[in-house]
Amino acid sequence: MTSPMKKGSVRFESVEKRFGAVVAIRALSMEIEPGTLVTLLGPSGCGKTTTLRMLAGLEQPTAGRILIGGKDVTALPANERDVSMVFQSYALFPHMTIAENVAYGLRSGGLSKGQARERAENGLELVGLAGYGARLPSELSGGQQQRVAVARALVLEPQVLLLDEPLSNLDTRLRRRVRTEIRELQQRLGFTAVYVTHDQEEALAVSDRIVVMRDGEIAQAGSPRELYETPASSFIADFIGEANVVPCEVVRDGGGQLAAKVGGLAHPIRGETAREGAAKLAIRPNAMVLGDPRPGTLEGRVTSAAYLGDHIEYEVETAVGRLFIVDPAVEKVRSVSSDVGISLHDRGVALIPA
Repeated sequence: MTSPMKKGSVRFESVEKRFGAVVAIRALSMEIEPGTLVTLLGPSGCGKTTTLRMLAGLEQPTAGRILIGGKDVTALPANERDVSMVFQSYALFPHMTIAENVAYGLRSGGLSKGQARERAENGLELVGLAGYGARLPSELSGGQQQRVAVARALVLEPQVLLLDEPLSNLDTRLRRRVRTEIRELQQRLGFTAVYVTHDQEEALAVSDRIVVMRDGEIAQAGSPRELYETPASSFIADFIGEANVVPCEVVRDGGGQLAAKVGGLAHPIRGETAREGAAKLAIRPNAMVLGDPRPGTLEGRVTSAAYLGDHIEYEVETAVGRLFIVDPAVEKVRSVSSDVGISLHDRGVALIPA
């Protein structure tokens, strides 16, 4: 790039968006630190794309304020907000070369042909496509076209880069590679990015922070590790990764320590918010260990077993419901209808207050 990448902050202050009688976003307040990649994650209809479009200036809030780099941009049109957007459809002009596509926004902004060409070449080099400028979009793979779209956005040197489901048109293996490239590029250049996806694994892989949305509100925000290991609700536990959410009773053991009691199993509980009484326990599928039934385990019966190469997936019927278990012990397959005892690893288990 010809100048250091700008790092803008983003702030939403009690932002609301209505479409007629429908409230799409409810009193949304959040702050995004400069130089971080924050992902808006949630199921379809949760409001994440509407939030991104309001930040881009493509939708106007019904109430509240949006600030970029400390400047109130709520009433500004999209072309005056100093943001660039990468769309899921790439939106490349098929009749233009790759270099012309990348330079298009620069030329529209008044830059000379020579200056725009130089910046476009720099942008393509940034995303690993140096020497591809003379090709047409149809001569590139889907992953390469997405990198062109990122380069086209970056050469405008925005305060904030917006990415709307940028990998949705790629196959699974390519998604994994391109998301790694996007994350490495963001960390290397240090720009601020707001990333929208419904894919939990994608969000965990690319984000500094994740904002999980539900019904137009923030359900929980935090680092990928915080959301995965300490979900604040059953919804978060099941949406970030996969979890078995079961009822439990928080009791004190003989040493006065808190434990979550599930059937015959008592699991130690740590955390300042834990209280005695009814609660729920979120248990990751790989946090359960299968053994023979014995005192101190949660007893159950295998209802299905599927060998998947490096692990076996079981469903086990227990007193607290049917549990989904991922077992790496492929050398011993437990047959359907066999009785088992379940114990828990220290990690992958989180208490959800009632």
